[in-house]
Amino acid sequence: MRLLKVATCNLNQWAMDFDSNLQHIKASIQKAKASGATVRVGPELEITGYGCEDHFLEPDTITHAWECLKDILAEDLTRGILCNIGMPVELSGVRYNCQVFCLNQKILLIRPKICLANDGNYRELRWFSAWKHRHQLVEYQLPSIIADAVSQKIVPFGDGYLSFIDTNIAAETCEELFTPDAPHIGLALSGVEVFTNGSGSHHQLRKLNTRLELIQSGTYKSGGVYIYSNQQGCDGGRLYYDGCACIAVNGDIVAQGSQFSLHDVEVVTALVDLDAVLSYRGAISSLREQAASASSVPSIRVDFKLCNMKENLRIFPSLPIKVRYHAPEEEIALGPGCWLWDYLRRSGASGYLLPLSGGADSSSVAAIVGCMCQLVINAIAEGDEVVKSDAIRIGQYTNGDFPTDSKEFAKHIFYTVFMGSENSSETTRERAKKLSNEIGSWHLDVKIDTVVSSLISLFCSLTGKTPQYKVDGGTNAENLALQNIQARVRMVIAFLLASLMPWVQTKGSFFLVLGSSNVDEGLRGYLTKYDCSSADINPIGSVSKQDLRRFLCWAAVNLGYPTLADIEAAPPTAELEPIRSNYSQLDEADMGMTYEELSMYGRLRKIFRCGPVSMFQHLCHRWCGRLTPAEVSVKVKDFFRYYSANRHKMTTLTPSYHAESYSPEDNRFDLRQFLYNTRWPWQFRKIDELVRQDQVNNGISLTCNGPTETEISSDHGSGMGVPAANSANQYSGI
Repeated sequence: MRLLKVATCNLNQWAMDFDSNLQHIKASIQKAKASGATVRVGPELEITGYGCEDHFLEPDTITHAWECLKDILAEDLTRGILCNIGMPVELSGVRYNCQVFCLNQKILLIRPKICLANDGNYRELRWFSAWKHRHQLVEYQLPSIIADAVSQKIVPFGDGYLSFIDTNIAAETCEELFTPDAPHIGLALSGVEVFTNGSGSHHQLRKLNTRLELIQSGTYKSGGVYIYSNQQGCDGGRLYYDGCACIAVNGDIVAQGSQFSLHDVEVVTALVDLDAVLSYRGAISSLREQAASASSVPSIRVDFKLCNMKENLRIFPSLPIKVRYHAPEEEIALGPGCWLWDYLRRSGASGYLLPLSGGADSSSVAAIVGCMCQLVINAIAEGDEVVKSDAIRIGQYTNGDFPTDSKEFAKHIFYTVFMGSENSSETTRERAKKLSNEIGSWHLDVKIDTVVSSLISLFCSLTGKTPQYKVDGGTNAENLALQNIQARVRMVIAFLLASLMPWVQTKGSFFLVLGSSNVDEGLRGYLTKYDCSSADINPIGSVSKQDLRRFLCWAAVNLGYPTLADIEAAPPTAELEPIRSNYSQLDEADMGMTYEELSMYGRLRKIFRCGPVSMFQHLCHRWCGRLTPAEVSVKVKDFFRYYSANRHKMTTLTPSYHAESYSPEDNRFDLRQFLYNTRWPWQFRKIDELVRQDQVNNGISLTCNGPTETEISSDHGSGMGVPAANSANQYSGI
């Protein structure tokens, strides 16, 4: 029996922080060796950090990566253990995203990435080239900086595998797993038994099962051991890499790491039976036939045995486990919570400040910060000295004290401020106060009316005119301007308090301001430019309103903040207009559309790539029997008018945690113009033509022979086959 002990890891790397990245890599190798593993797999570009972006264009970045690898090989870390290390490498003036295999202080193979990720949040083709020469190896001359240190000048570079005395090992890198012609298929037919995958895969709600199912199905079809590693944490941008390092054998997951964690280094190990792979493959006739005619893949012979376990009937392979998935509500708490902790500890700030209105969005952000504090206390209780040290530094504890309670810790590092006006209700003020008490934040209650009145008085003195709210007879322009004054004053006060409250309390440093606009409001443009949506970072900027409301219900129970249940039950309102006996400002009435409709528009626009005409057609199918095509056309036109008129707001959107596949974030994920012809004359004219033709054919009847609402609302399938049905499917686009 060939028993092989393998190790993979989640590493919390930080782009361009070579010191800490190197420290984490070394720690992971040491833990792997201590466990008895002879194979260690690390994340994609782990030396530099995945998110270096245009820093990859700098020669210094590659030089520093070689310097770090030299440091690793100079020690005996790789003695007796095969290490797969991710780093950028340049060959003949071309940069490649590579996995470097090292053993016994030597480099065995540099394997460049064959298929680059270049959609959604990924822009790898901007910095790297894909290796175009499938199943080919070339000689690579090592830079002198490392060649002299390891007494090695030439190493194989390209698409091949390592042939050890007792098994064959090859690499696959992140995106390649998701491609139609994944490399592991051809490699399996060539006799490779162990596949490594160093990945830089980010969190997105409901996405994890897609990744794990691909790993399981790949090894189920062709057999083999699949060792998956990933980064975990915020490495300096909008993404949170969600770990979940795992090991699979013949379709079974036998080891799985955490998806969300504050630990910088997590090593996952398994003992696998390679003879089970051989037996599994030999029993599949079609696999044998394809392997017999498969094209050859070049290999590098390595005179070393990886299966060093002595025959022992009391040592047995790792057993299959039940894959662990978090509910979406948990993901909203844990992903942004971990992201906020990384951002806080690396920013130099001493805490967060949140304008807390008592509404659903800002309360969700408050709950996420509360969850972050709970995670910190749990990590300290588990003995994580790095988290403990960071918490002492950020919370400015002295005399050997450290945080032991999440509410007490929140009092040190979290300010909430209710900025009420004459339009604010006592109900929301009380909710904000109760929630802050439950979380433990330092809470302030500020009246902004004097500041607002001063600005209105300034305007009156300049123009001789006094603007009025719409309910008092004012125009739309007056009504909007008066609301925007309140919103923007709150932004100014928030940044003032974040800058000076630490000084007032003689803490030093500064606080980061948190934003709280959700993805649907960003899509519609239902926010004021440079209001409280303008902040340092926003943990919910890519989360839908529907998901947030479900999160509030979950968090009320599972995080121990019962006030959230009352907040979820209240109708959303901006509270920027006066309340009258016959008028209360409500978000959905203000927007002219529901949050459910906004999510549908967002998925059709982004995930299904619909313009106005195709969105209209799909929604006619979706709402067949409920709305006439004429009524659907009104809704679609309204959405595109508002969306295009407000698209400019996305250019100044606060950097937000990425969680949703229909995010309108303008920086890198959703690249579109911000100056539109908001009348959409050609497109709307085509919609009108389709409506007229339908009326000629069918009149204005709501009669529909299509599927029922229950049938069309089901979440069956992949979420990508039928846009009309999947416009409300939260799994679409994953």
